[in-house]
Amino acid sequence: MQATRGTPLVVAMVALTVTTGMIEAVSFLGLGQVFTAMQTGNLLFLGFALAGEGGLSAAASGLSLGAFAVGAVLGARLEAKAYAVRRRWFLGGLLAEAVLLGGAALVAWGSDRSGEPLTTHRYALITLMALAMGLRNVTTLRAGVPDLPTTVETRALTALLNGPPVGRTPGAGEAVHPALRRTASVAAMFTGGLVGAWLLHEGRHAPGVLLVAAVVVLAVALVYGVAPRRRPPEAES
Repeated sequence: MQATRGTPLVVAMVALTVTTGMIEAVSFLGLGQVFTAMQTGNLLFLGFALAGEGGLSAAASGLSLGAFAVGAVLGARLEAKAYAVRRRWFLGGLLAEAVLLGGAALVAWGSDRSGEPLTTHRYALITLMALAMGLRNVTTLRAGVPDLPTTVETRALTALLNGPPVGRTPGAGEAVHPALRRTASVAAMFTGGLVGAWLLHEGRHAPGVLLVAAVVVLAVALVYGVAPRRRPPEAES
């Protein structure tokens, strides 16, 4: 059964999508052609790197894939445990993600202060960010909001361009709300990438961008936790 699709949850997912764009700006532009949320790109990068093309790092792509997988497994376990004690897994998942992103900001800040090139710091950053995004994917997947996965936009963009099925009379609200969700999803990812890249271009180094992302995730968790709404149903086993 899918979680509630009420306004507070939709707004939360849009805000989280913005943070994904910011995080990917740091990982791709700051850490050297590696993604930490969009793992399809890393699968391709890993293949390209193993073929010796493009000057890509197989270690970075492979590490991101592995850390993402670990984050997804931990997220699933967190969800199962929260379900067992009847707690809100969505809120808990966001809090855990904010901690990981905050840790990544601290690691990035330490590398900036040392003045050394990103070596072990780079891999530590990739690990923490990919862990956070793996956890995020489980959290948002179980939330079940259509068109707002927060880390990929291909399906939302395709659905937005495709529109409602021909010859079908949409139900109450369906002709408007899906389009709004899809537009908000695509716009949020673009905005996050634009803001992240702009901040990096303006000299706001990776620690600051990651810290902003962590604060936004934390704020989403806290605001969503107190917003009046129906409580999301627990995930089915």
